[in-house]
Amino acid sequence: MTATQTPPAPAPETTAAGSPLKSAAVRALGNSAAGPLAALAIAIAVFALSTDTFFTIDNGSLIVQQFLVVGTLALGQTLIILTAGIDLANAAIMVLGTLVIARLGQHTLPAGVALVVGILLCTAIGGLAGAFVTRLRLPPFIVTLGVLSVLTAVSQLFAGGESFSVPPGLLTFLGERSYLFGRIEVTYGMGVMLVLGLGLWFLLTQTSWGRSVYAVGDDEEAARLTGINTRRTLLSVYVLAGFVYAIGAWQALGRIPNADPNAFQTGNLDSITAVVIGGTSLFGGRGGIPGTVLGALVVTVLSNGLTQAGIDSLYQQVATGILVITAVAVDRVVRRRAA
Repeated sequence: MTATQTPPAPAPETTAAGSPLKSAAVRALGNSAAGPLAALAIAIAVFALSTDTFFTIDNGSLIVQQFLVVGTLALGQTLIILTAGIDLANAAIMVLGTLVIARLGQHTLPAGVALVVGILLCTAIGGLAGAFVTRLRLPPFIVTLGVLSVLTAVSQLFAGGESFSVPPGLLTFLGERSYLFGRIEVTYGMGVMLVLGLGLWFLLTQTSWGRSVYAVGDDEEAARLTGINTRRTLLSVYVLAGFVYAIGAWQALGRIPNADPNAFQTGNLDSITAVVIGGTSLFGGRGGIPGTVLGALVVTVLSNGLTQAGIDSLYQQVATGILVITAVAVDRVVRRRAA
């Protein structure tokens, strides 16, 4: 629990030898947002200088749209990583949700009912994964790896080699656009994501449930000894994460013309990268929603900028992998120094 708090800034007289500039730098480096903000500024500067198309209004609108799905998946991933777990199946849950909602919404059910069914399905899958983690005490990595394998096959079987067109209306509502500051397009999904992020931030920082989540991630046994129902807390985290992935499925339906079982294959890695870059520790108990939002922006800008620069998608995956390893290494060093 204590790891959620930013370490207090050292007193100026003991750290900076009277130098205000050095003291300010120390405080900035102690802020968990400093890293992703610096990475975001560097990425924007590099791509703006190296390409003619990156720093345009149209591309800015595209970045905003691409950010939504990655950001929403990363919000759910943050909840699980805060408990020292990891979710390898979040994109698979979202993809299955898009398939079910689109298929049912085509002919079988009214759009609203299809959407509710998809949300309940994704939430239930999250809860099922949480039940394996809490009741059978299986490692989250193993559980979500198994869920990923199962859902990938189920999605292929359900689709039968086809993709399903997404009926317009309620199912694509979050992808409908309005204009902000002239030509910059924003979608209604952006508003939903902001509300979702604020809600999760409130739950994590202003409620006893949130304090329990951090405590379980920091030291589960110590949390149990203080009276926290660790199993119930963990299960609630997986259920809530499943619900967030369902909202991600709704977001995705607003961006794609057809629900495809092969879509969003890098969603898992992108969401983990966003969370780690945003300062949430893979070892649990430290981090939060604001950092994840910044991390998702970094991932989106990096992917978009590399595409604008004509970099092959395979090299983009290499860059993403290096980012993850670097962020985890920095986190490990910080933890060792703090110990």
